[in-house]
Amino acid sequence: MGSYCHFAILFLLCCSITVSPTGARKLTALVEQQPLILKYHNGALLKGNISVNLIWYGQFTPIQRSIIVDFIQSLNSRRAPLPSVSTWWKTTDKYKSGSSALVVGKQILHEAYTLGKLLKTRHLLALANKVNGLNSINVVLTAKDVAVDGFCMSRCGTHGSTRVSQGKRVTRTAYVWVGNSETQCPGQCAWPFHQPIYGPQTPPLVSPNGDVGVDGMIINLATVLAGTVTNPFNNGYFQGPATAPLEAVSACTGIFGSGAYPGDPGRVLVEKTTGASYNANGVNGRKYLLPAMWDPQTSACKTLV
Repeated sequence: MGSYCHFAILFLLCCSITVSPTGARKLTALVEQQPLILKYHNGALLKGNISVNLIWYGQFTPIQRSIIVDFIQSLNSRRAPLPSVSTWWKTTDKYKSGSSALVVGKQILHEAYTLGKLLKTRHLLALANKVNGLNSINVVLTAKDVAVDGFCMSRCGTHGSTRVSQGKRVTRTAYVWVGNSETQCPGQCAWPFHQPIYGPQTPPLVSPNGDVGVDGMIINLATVLAGTVTNPFNNGYFQGPATAPLEAVSACTGIFGSGAYPGDPGRVLVEKTTGASYNANGVNGRKYLLPAMWDPQTSACKTLV
């Protein structure tokens, strides 16, 4: 299973998101970068049409939900102008066995905090198992007032898998968790839209959708979704130990545009009227800031701009 924490500069732990102020792999004039190779470990990848089921835990506004739903819908939409979210996602096609087409599936609202406001991993699994289905990813999204075990301390999001019995057959279903860090640790899990807790105190970027917490969630969701389709069961593409792998996006942590280095996200696009920073266009006029992804053809972290 994996976790990804996005502190000031992100560093992926296992298949989750983990943060480290100096964890980003950067090329500098003084230090020669070691080749970045994500080895394929001969396991199954998630390919073809995949439903993304959203389990909303806690209070999200309709606008917040629409930002995230539009992002997922943008992954395979050709309607958005370049540079686009779908162009970014298309890099996953270069990983073995073809394309992964993600579409929004079921949505479940858990606004009553039935499991409380302090969740452990077993609670995330219970929520993820609310939806059964083949060829799907169950995504648990927790609101800004929900604390999750390890959230902010070692992870901003996680992906893993659960075993599901279907008759006599046991299958594995992928799941994802991402939390809204707005009130708990935006300097860790919503950088570069907030001052980092560690490292160079560069001015934060203006978030493209006017919501630091949710725009931070998009970065973390993008990271774990890419990790999910390219390393769903911990035997796909990754570098390092299986218990703490660097994956498709977490291997490129902290890089959003050309010229990025630790503490600086790089050169990105700026919306003239709002001053918001972005690098990807989505559906319904949305703009997003997406991290670089490792390209198997070039063995390098690829940015959109």
